[in-house]
Amino acid sequence: MTPQELHQDAIVIDGLVIAKWNRELFEDMRKGGLTAANCTVSVWEGFQATVDNIVKSNALMAECSDLVLPVRTTADIARAKEEGKTGVIYGFQNAHAFEDQLGYVEIFKQLGVGIVQMCYNTQNLVGTGCYERDGGLSGFGREVVAEMNRVGIMCDLSHVGENTSREVIEASEKPVCYSHCLPSGLKEHPRNKSDAELRFIAEHGGFVGVTMFTPFLRAGVDATVDDYVEAIEYVMNIVGEDAIGIGTDFTQGHGHDFFEWLTHDKGYARRLTRFGKIINPEGIRTIGEFPNLTEALLKRGMSEQQVRKIMGENWVRTLKDVWGA
Repeated sequence: MTPQELHQDAIVIDGLVIAKWNRELFEDMRKGGLTAANCTVSVWEGFQATVDNIVKSNALMAECSDLVLPVRTTADIARAKEEGKTGVIYGFQNAHAFEDQLGYVEIFKQLGVGIVQMCYNTQNLVGTGCYERDGGLSGFGREVVAEMNRVGIMCDLSHVGENTSREVIEASEKPVCYSHCLPSGLKEHPRNKSDAELRFIAEHGGFVGVTMFTPFLRAGVDATVDDYVEAIEYVMNIVGEDAIGIGTDFTQGHGHDFFEWLTHDKGYARRLTRFGKIINPEGIRTIGEFPNLTEALLKRGMSEQQVRKIMGENWVRTLKDVWGA
């Protein structure tokens, strides 16, 4: 197969998209051949605001049903591929929306949420994010992990502190993930994961989605799709070819105010970090350029089978383990 044919034939899953929701985005997902994506519907929002986000997202997807469909099971991902649409997995980047109510976990599962990140950069009732001194998983957090296991929501640890991450990995009876991270072996950054952290999650049946967010890449804003592939290969050499996938962290369509909201605690309080210039790697600036990633992986010397696993098959297998269907 040519790279283009392989991309068209493969299951292509992006483990983290936090782009601006609109028809234009969905059209670009189709241009990029995206089979499914974990799309963020909650970061700093509480229960009610998150429900409101889901209501709006449901309405938009209904309007754009020629392009997208909701994903609740891996069979929905297969259906999206068959119908030439992009499946949308609802995901949180913070367990804040659960508030202090364990029962909300199942409510959000019923609303279609399939992946929840335990913390976003700072402390919440579950544990600690990567920008604070990490006190580990709380007692309530252990209950949340168990309930997420029970109802079938995947635990995501991308923005979570090292101690809390380790304790979630140990506490969870289902596979957990870093849906979108980079290795600190290529660049030191609070958001990047050490070789030991990557090895630990893989040894416990977990999964690693590799991001391309340029502030965390070695080449920074000068990065290209080949620099992204370098990071993918680095992680794969640690976790193996069966525990790795894609989690771009596409922020397509958002402006300065959005990044200010993300980089302040709770969206409005103290500043946690500065990203500087935000630009995706050359060659994959937009979701529509996703086929370039398949080509770059092949050029790096990866086999067709490895590329299929990285681009989506590993995600499908892991999600089925967690969701049960």
